[in-house]
Amino acid sequence: QFYHEIIGLPIKNQRRSWVDLGTSGALLSLHPASLTAQHIGSSIENGITIGFLVGDVKSAVEELKENGVTIYRDIVDKDAGKNAVILDPDEYLISLFEPSFDDKAQQTGGYQGFTP
Repeated sequence: QFYHEIIGLPIKNQRRSWVDLGTSGALLSLHPASLTAQHIGSSIENGITIGFLVGDVKSAVEELKENGVTIYRDIVDKDAGKNAVILDPDEYLISLFEPSFDDKAQQTGGYQGFTP
């Protein structure tokens, strides 16, 4: 529900314990590692991070805060762009990256909702 309702990724396919999210190109496919074992661990413990490119990281972070999402690391401005890190409900890290371009015509033209 988090990736569909809060992040805004449309459900492309859904099976018993598996869901594919996205519209075209790369899809985010989520499923439990085991149907019988309880989920344990988090990104911080096992090193998994999901990353999304966004048009306006500031607006994305503000919208996610309004929806009660935990901000793990607020916006950091670097040469390559702006980046923030949030946590999903299972405490997996999600990196939000707004790239900077020398040619401003390449820059994403404004925030159009959260979905990359």
